[in-house]
This record gives sequence, structure tokens and C-alpha cells, in this order.
Amino acid sequence: MRVGACCILRQLLSFNQHLNVLWLHSSVEAESRAREIVRIVNEHPYPAQPLRPTLRRAIPKAVLSSSSLVEEVLGGLFGAHGNGLKAYELFRYCLDCNDVYIPSSDAFEKTLHILARMRYFGKAWELLERVKQLHPSLLTLKSMSILLSKIAKFKSYEATLEAFERMQVDIFTGKRFTTDEFNVLLRAFCTQRKMKEAKSVFNKMHSQFPPNTKTMNILLLGFKDSGDITAVELFYHDMVRRGFKPNMVTYHIRIDAYCKRRRFGDALMILQEMESAGYSATLETLTTLIHGAGIVGNTSMAKQLFEDITKRNLQPDTGAYNALMSSLIRSRDVTSAAALMDEMEKHSIDHDNMTYHNMFLGMMKSSGIHGVSALYSKMVTKNFIPKSRTVVMLMKFFCQNGRLDLGLDMWNYLTNKGQCPHSHALDLLVTGLCARGRVEESFDCSKQSLIRGRLVSDGTFQLLQRALVDVGEIGRLEELKHMIVKLKSLLPPCGLTSL
Repeated sequence: MRVGACCILRQLLSFNQHLNVLWLHSSVEAESRAREIVRIVNEHPYPAQPLRPTLRRAIPKAVLSSSSLVEEVLGGLFGAHGNGLKAYELFRYCLDCNDVYIPSSDAFEKTLHILARMRYFGKAWELLERVKQLHPSLLTLKSMSILLSKIAKFKSYEATLEAFERMQVDIFTGKRFTTDEFNVLLRAFCTQRKMKEAKSVFNKMHSQFPPNTKTMNILLLGFKDSGDITAVELFYHDMVRRGFKPNMVTYHIRIDAYCKRRRFGDALMILQEMESAGYSATLETLTTLIHGAGIVGNTSMAKQLFEDITKRNLQPDTGAYNALMSSLIRSRDVTSAAALMDEMEKHSIDHDNMTYHNMFLGMMKSSGIHGVSALYSKMVTKNFIPKSRTVVMLMKFFCQNGRLDLGLDMWNYLTNKGQCPHSHALDLLVTGLCARGRVEESFDCSKQSLIRGRLVSDGTFQLLQRALVDVGEIGRLEELKHMIVKLKSLLPPCGLTSL
């Protein structure tokens, strides 16, 4: 019996391993397919040519019964910062296949975010209206927050209040707005650091929507993000005076505020106050304190706090490692920071954009172009896609150090992944290429950017214009002019300089 049981156990283990291999292969295959679709969509000349036939070939109805592929593709388009109208057309195509496709909240919210981010507010309202008719359950506080926060960012105080009222009357029909929706409106102003407007909304509407502790924490966070530590403490005491009991979130906001203002000792005192009130430090709290210790150059305290994570029966995550790594890099101990990256891999903790960004900063100051080049190669090998801030920083460093080959390599790497690099990265690359007479490559990169729905800056166009005239490429200059005029006709007037 014992032999038979062992045999069955081995068979089960073998079967589970086989399933894991199949799942991993399927996951990698799905990710590869999504990236290829993102590339195809970004390179398509929509709306000069219809996108639907391409979508039918790339995403046939047969695969739409599973919404995960659509989510992956929309996520890729979101990260690529390309033409938002293409993402909207993709989502509309999926909605039209309503016999097989049921949209997820993630797919809807990504599409809405893409439109709002590019200031296509008319299209965003159009999307809300359609979802209200077909899938009203997707209309949530999160979708409301996505649109309101962008309206608060790009439009006026009055326009934001009008949008809130329109949602209440026309979109979220049949739903009685409560403090939860009021909190979303307040957060829209607070996340944009428009505290004057946030206080005005609070004073104007708090009698209609009785505030709760979350309301007060949203305002407290707004004061913290605006960098006014005095306002944070004044509002905190006003909050307590009004009878609101501070919770874990309240204490964490105050700790973070003091850490960011280099008042690490005060942050530790608030930690003691928090624990005396019966709240134990969380991983987020300790991560914030590690970062605060690094800001004031107290690396030994940062290390001690990191060790405290496991002592408190918590497990460090990417954020905790990044905080300690940042502290080490501030003290110019890049070797120890690099060892932390290796330790993360050993413990199967993912590197994120902040991990790479911090390490690139450290390498720039310590080992120069050779260290940065080696880390860049490692990042590319892992198929990691850096965010715009890191891309621009790397492009500037490559160009300043005469490594246009690396700049072009990064441009091609990102565009082959379906990305549309930030216009500042294009400015730097085109400037470097034109200075060395490499006009054809400058033209190709600019054209790729325009095809993906991102305008080239006036300065870059003028530079490229002079270069193309000098080499007699008038035809290519006219082609660029035509593409720019066409793209400007599609973009919202107020959004032309935001890309």
C-alpha cells in the first residue's frame, strides 16, 4: 500500500508540474500575442484608414469570449501613450460583438482613462452613455473618479462641479449620491493639489453630504501632497476637534508628510503615537519610514527599519526594497544597492520601474556609461518596459555620452514592443542624430511617433525641417507636414501640447 501511495503521489506531482509548464507557456504566449496586437494597432494609420478590418483579423470574435486578451491589449495601449482614439475604437469593436464579449470593469476603465488623459472629454462622455445603456454595472466610483480627476486637472472649478452634477443626473441615474460620491469629487481636486477648490467644495457641500473619516483623510492627504506640513497639522487638529477619530490611514499620511519634509524624528514620534493608539505598523508604514531615513541620510536607521519588517512577521515587497535601495544610493553605496537587486531576484520579488530608475541613477553617478549600459542590457533581456520618466532620463544620458547607438536601440526596443516613447525622448534623440548628420534616422523616428498619435514638438520639427532642406529631402518634409496637420485635426485643441 505504501509503495502504491508513493507511486500515486509521484504521478500527481508530475501532473502538477506538467500543468505548471502548460500554464507558464500559455501565459507567455498570451502576453506575446497582446504585445503584437498593441504594436499593430499603434502602427495603424487610423483614422486615415479604418481600423475595424485589422481588428477583425488580429482579434477575431472567437477569442473575445475571454476578456483577458482585451484587457492586456488595452493595458498595453494605456502604457504606450499612443493615439487614444485607437483604444476607443478597439473597445467599441469589442462592445459591438456583444453576443460573445462581456466587458470587464478593467477594460472599460482603461479605455475611459486613455480618453480622459488625452482630453477627449466628448468621447469620454459618449463612452459613459453607451456603457450606461449596455453594461450599467460597470459605472462605479472608480470610473467616476477617473473622469472627474482629469476634468479637475485640465478644466475649471466650475466645469468639474458641472461634470459631477451631470453624472448625478444623466449617467448614474436611479442612484442616490451619498458621501462616497462626494469623496470622489473632493479627491479629484486633492489629487491635483487644488486645495483652495477642495476646501470650497467641502464648505459648499458638506451639509448635503455629511463627511466621514475618509472625507477628512482625503483632505489631509491633499494638504500633504501640496507639501504644506503646517496645513497638515492644522487640519489634523481641526479634524480631531470636529470629533473624527484618527485611523491607520490618518497616521500614515502624517508620517509620510514629515518624512518628505526631512523631519524624520517627528515621523518616529507619530509612529509611537500611532502604536499607543492601538495601531500596529504595517509594511507601508515601515517602507515610508525607510524612505524617510534615506532622505535625511540615516542609512543605518533605514537598514534597521528594513530588518524590523521580518521581525514584525511581515514580508518585504518591491516597495520596501526600493526604499532601502534609494537610501543606499543616496549614500553612494551602489554596490550594496546592486546586491539588493540580486536578493530580490533570489526571493522572486519583481523589479519595477522604480527599482531600475534608482539603480540607473546610482550607476550614472558611480560607474558612468559602462554601468548604465550593462544595466540597460539586463533590463532589455528581461523584456522590462520602463516608464516615460526613466526613458527620458536614459535617452538624455545616452545622448550626452555620445552613445546614440544605445539611444536608437532603446527607441527601437520600445517601438517594437508597441510603445510610443515620450516626446522629450524624441527631442533628445533627433537633436543628437541631426547634430551628426543622421537625418534619415531622425525622420524615421519622428514619423513613427506621428503614426502612433504623438505630435513632435515645434523645436524638433524646426530642427528636422532645416536638416531635411539641407539634404534636399523636400518630399519627406512635406510628408511630415501633412502628417502633423492631419494629427492636429484629430486632437482636442487644448490637448495639443500635452502629448
